Amino acid sequence: MRLEGQKILITGASRGIGRGCAIELAREGADVVINYRSHREEAEEVAREVERLGRHALIVQADVSDQQAVENMVARAVEEFGELTGFVSNAAYSDREPLLTANMDGFRRTIDVTMWGAVYGVRAAAQQMVKQGKGGNIVVISSPHAVIAFPTAMAYNMAKAAIDHMARTAALEFAPYRIRVNIVHPGWIDTPGERKFFTEEQIAAGAKKLPFGRLGRPEEVGRAVAFLFSPDAEYMTGGTLTIDGGVSLPWWSNRAAGEL
Repeated sequence: MRLEGQKILITGASRGIGRGCAIELAREGADVVINYRSHREEAEEVAREVERLGRHALIVQADVSDQQAVENMVARAVEEFGELTGFVSNAAYSDREPLLTANMDGFRRTIDVTMWGAVYGVRAAAQQMVKQGKGGNIVVISSPHAVIAFPTAMAYNMAKAAIDHMARTAALEFAPYRIRVNIVHPGWIDTPGERKFFTEEQIAAGAKKLPFGRLGRPEEVGRAVAFLFSPDAEYMTGGTLTIDGGVSLPWWSNRAAGEL
């Protein structure tokens, strides 16, 4: 129970990596705010699992690309729990199209959710933590897309690269307030979102080509996030944890860029 007493808000927590983070943080003792945009039933399922672990859960609907909605969500979390000690910026959106033929509405939506959503959340959470005067922790879920130029994913690549730099800059700006900011790079994780781009057959075939021969699991990312919130990481800020089973290694990234 390394996180007992912590109150942590996770964006995009109804499914996938966000769900894995919510459950693992609760398993370590934290009360959690489960943000969702359009998957209410799945958010309620996550809340039930959190409560089964003996922790408190609050569900808040908000589109993170809306700055006012994000600020209202932070205020709601504080109203419910009395304070906010942690924030996980996880919500993201992505379309996959070559730039030359891309639907620019989807391109802009990817930037609005994945980049601006992270900026709004980190800012609002940090403002609350500064007001409380007790420090805090922020984790930004980024991606190897921040450093690998995967074709057909330009907007997502751009957004993830931007939030990496945002997080490192925030780590410096927030250090005087004892607010730590760290980054997580998950690799190819088995989430519902992958089914937007690949069939089950393509996922199974692709998994066999990964260095470890399988996709990562959301709970594996969640455990890494729990570590970053724990006292064991109290001197870590501006760092990046890579949880990708070797996807970012040079031999694999060159191969993947041509095949996926």
